[in-house]
Amino acid sequence: MPVRNIRNIAFAGQAGAGKTTLVERLLFQTNTIQQMGEIERGSTVCDYDTQSKQRQHSLNPTPVTFKYNQHRVNILDAPGMPDFIGRSISILPAVESVALVIDGVDGPGMVTERMFEIAGEREKCRLIIINKIDANDEDLATLLAELQAQFGAELLPINLPDKGGHDVVDCFFTPDYDAETLFSSVQDAHDALVDQVVEVDEELMELYLEQGQELSPQQLHDPFEKALRSAHLVPVCFVSARTGAGVDQLLKILTELMPTPLEGNPPLFMNHDQPVDVQPAEDGHVIAHVFKVEVDPFMGRLAMLRVHQGCITPESQLFVGESKKPFKVGHLFKLQGNERIEIERAVAGDICAIGKVDELVFDAVVHDSHDEDNFHLKSLDLPPPMFSMAVRPTRRGDEQKLSETLTKITAEDPSLTVSHRANLNETLLTGVGELHIQVAIDRMAEQFKLEVDVSEPSIDYRETITKPAEGHYRHKKQTGGAGQFGEVYLRIRPLARGEGFRFIDKVVGGAIPGSFIPAVEKGVRQIMAEGAIAGYAMQDIEVEVYDGKHHSVDSKEIAFVSAGRKAFLEAVKQAAPIILEPVVDVAVSFPSEAMGDISGDMVSHRGIICDTRMEGKNKTLLKCKAPLSEMGDYSQRLKSIASGEGSFTMGLSHFDSVPRETQQQLCKGYEVKELA
Repeated sequence: MPVRNIRNIAFAGQAGAGKTTLVERLLFQTNTIQQMGEIERGSTVCDYDTQSKQRQHSLNPTPVTFKYNQHRVNILDAPGMPDFIGRSISILPAVESVALVIDGVDGPGMVTERMFEIAGEREKCRLIIINKIDANDEDLATLLAELQAQFGAELLPINLPDKGGHDVVDCFFTPDYDAETLFSSVQDAHDALVDQVVEVDEELMELYLEQGQELSPQQLHDPFEKALRSAHLVPVCFVSARTGAGVDQLLKILTELMPTPLEGNPPLFMNHDQPVDVQPAEDGHVIAHVFKVEVDPFMGRLAMLRVHQGCITPESQLFVGESKKPFKVGHLFKLQGNERIEIERAVAGDICAIGKVDELVFDAVVHDSHDEDNFHLKSLDLPPPMFSMAVRPTRRGDEQKLSETLTKITAEDPSLTVSHRANLNETLLTGVGELHIQVAIDRMAEQFKLEVDVSEPSIDYRETITKPAEGHYRHKKQTGGAGQFGEVYLRIRPLARGEGFRFIDKVVGGAIPGSFIPAVEKGVRQIMAEGAIAGYAMQDIEVEVYDGKHHSVDSKEIAFVSAGRKAFLEAVKQAAPIILEPVVDVAVSFPSEAMGDISGDMVSHRGIICDTRMEGKNKTLLKCKAPLSEMGDYSQRLKSIASGEGSFTMGLSHFDSVPRETQQQLCKGYEVKELA
């Protein structure tokens, strides 16, 4: 298929807008499938995995393809639930255009707003598809006006619904100016489109204005593409995926007006920090980008690639990034939902898949020449993972399997991360929201046969002191033979926050031989790691050993380890010890009308507001500091207060003392372990 006949389009938008059903209708209308599947029956091409069927929502981007009038259209059906917006954003480098499907009854929603915004930032051409026109024929005019007010006056209808929502009326290709429409008129819509398009072409504008000449779709094609590329025009079309109304016109729009890889804005490739021009030419070096990875426990790894330059065949020898060792492609696929169709070549501008190559990770650049070793795409603005759960295998002995499984599922999802907190012996799985994590846990059980227990992450409390003190301990133990003896005197004092631990040897005259000083430090460090009052690691303390005693026969390393521990513990008791809690910097973005509730909730959870500012038309950014212990359920609180339209990031700021009541509760019942 020549590159001029290829279209790559992502279907994105809020969950429930009808994206998957619309894709199913397009496949049916083009005779790609013989019968339309249904989401309720779990029979659609795109929602083939068990969890998507059970939840009746797409959870992963799914590629499908169809041919129409000598054109190949590659569609990526993106998930619309807020927790999976990272998966939707991650596929944008594979397409020239983003079609935002909007529910004609419920309107756009947060995910649509975010995808519209980031598609613009990535310089993608955009198309608005208003679906379900058969369910809302009274308020479509109001919806269009609201969309124009929200997203910009460059949103212009390219067709209009007829009265009753039974069909649509063309306003661009062959407009029938006498046709009755639900609102506006064919003439007004056509004139608005032409006026908008000719603004990007001075010669055509002069012909249009001075001679009053009617312009044909052929004359308007190139400036139409230019208007799309520059975001000067965002066409709006109307459909009903359920009845098929407007779908024929949508196919015409997709294949005749949305850009080919030659016409779209070039991909944002960089060589180190410098932009580079990559053109979709078949005779150039191969340059392809991995935009999605799937790991199947039986089929292995499958990498989906967009070929930006050159041509890939099963015989191709390709490099991944800076790797000096090439891999052979072997099997090359075109994907149709879950079906793998083996192909002989993938040309520049097309989408393909390669199986069982472990080096192919998300965002990798694949090439056949070392000239492109340092090529990479401009980084994506993915939503930060902000909801964590501690995970551990239910069955003893599955720790290695847990590690391997987590590596596989995080390879598929750039918004899912794993971290291990060694001091708490905790593995954290962190995602965009609670549902994001739950889907990952369910998948581990279903596909990888690994059951895990989940719990809220432990808070990484710390212990420290607030005033200087001294400690002394004599360790003496007689067991019949050689005994144990060691005596230690030491001083401690608090250090500034973040200075850690400092050990100073001030012993003179050999009161403690130099060979035993490391044992004293070892004993002190053991308590620093174990905690003195509540079992949490200690920090910001200076320890100075200044005197002691030893015995020429009975002094051993273990004796001075024990003496160091006990002397340090005695000093800590007199140094007004406190427990510190992590305090995080929090930045919350939300609709401005929720400002009072958001700030009130934060203050009620011991948060301190640091700054607020407006972002865009109706967004507020609030910056504050809050104890991490109060942020465990913030994802759910924010979702409830901001009706699902808020997001937040947080990072460690500092440690600060906990309230007295909290310290008493944390210290209750704690006892330091004795050395064996």
